[in-house]
Amino acid sequence: MTAASATDQHWPWWPLLPLYPYGRRPTLVRELIPRRIWSFEQLHGVWYVAVPIRMTVVRVEEGLLLYSPIPPTGEVLEALHELERHHGPVRAIVLATSSGLEHKLPVPAMARAFPAATVWVSDCQWSFPLRLPDAWLGFPADRTKVLGLDGFPFPDQLRWIPLGPLDLGLGTFLEVACLDLTTGSLLVTDALVSISAEPPPVFDLDPTPLLFYARDGGSELLIDSPANRMRGWLRIVLFANYFRPSCIEVPPLPELLAQVGREGCRSARAHFGFYPFRWSEDWQIEAARLLRDGNPARPVRLAPVLERLVFPRARKAFQVWLRKLARLEEIQHLIAAHYDAPIPLGVTQLHAYASDLETAEWAPSKGPWTTLASIDEALVNLGVVSPSKN
Repeated sequence: MTAASATDQHWPWWPLLPLYPYGRRPTLVRELIPRRIWSFEQLHGVWYVAVPIRMTVVRVEEGLLLYSPIPPTGEVLEALHELERHHGPVRAIVLATSSGLEHKLPVPAMARAFPAATVWVSDCQWSFPLRLPDAWLGFPADRTKVLGLDGFPFPDQLRWIPLGPLDLGLGTFLEVACLDLTTGSLLVTDALVSISAEPPPVFDLDPTPLLFYARDGGSELLIDSPANRMRGWLRIVLFANYFRPSCIEVPPLPELLAQVGREGCRSARAHFGFYPFRWSEDWQIEAARLLRDGNPARPVRLAPVLERLVFPRARKAFQVWLRKLARLEEIQHLIAAHYDAPIPLGVTQLHAYASDLETAEWAPSKGPWTTLASIDEALVNLGVVSPSKN
């Protein structure tokens, strides 16, 4: 495939969810399992706090299944049409979560691009302030089916394992994992992640977010090096998982303004030197707790954002789901919609993780979790979500 142009990477609906990199979405396409599973990866985030978001393409006997769609830019569609030429048409488009807007918004456009494909969505689709019919959310009424209520796509080749529905008050959390029986690949959306210290390869398309956060001050240049890429990635991981980690503070305004506009940083790419963070010496220790590298026996985890904002009200349900997964002896690796994939994963590790949760501290309120805890407590006080039952 030739290098994609800005037009090929354009995503016109980005104002509906204005996340970085906004209207231009470069895509990395990788074959994860030869002739069976492919990964389509983009970046998304807030103010350079960007992490990978992945659509997984599975070849089934009848053609292709798209799990967790991403914005279908011209670049994405060209790559999908190339797969169709070799492996058959797109037969199914699957939105396996009820809540994630970043996964939901691309579905209508992807459905229009493949008018012969059946659209499968999880039940209890979240919309605010009113619960709207699926057709009002842009899903084609004549070919949209609900996972579970209307069966499942290709049940002889794929096994589907729901987590939920979980009533959170404001809405419902429901995610449906998918196990490809041929390869042992477990596909999930948000419920499990695996984070490496190495920056994901999608950043090779544009390492700017890594270089931005690798700095200690706004007057420093954005210098590309392996060390800076890793440093920037670890800091992005902290922001993405804790929103505001405890290892940063905001410098006084005079100190911030003194760095703005200095030579070498007078560009939008460097935000003109605006950098409102001061990192403590122990920030790497805090980041290491999120990584799988230090504990290969526990390669996966629940992201702190979900643990503190969703699963304080459903820890037992999450453990039960893990136990269900651990009974599926076919599982060999994990392919999640975020961070690294594929990750070696077996039933022994899933059982061990479920057992750990019996005694581990759950959804803390101190240290790096402080900001998440304050958000959760505010939502409870407002009556938006129900109090924790754990």
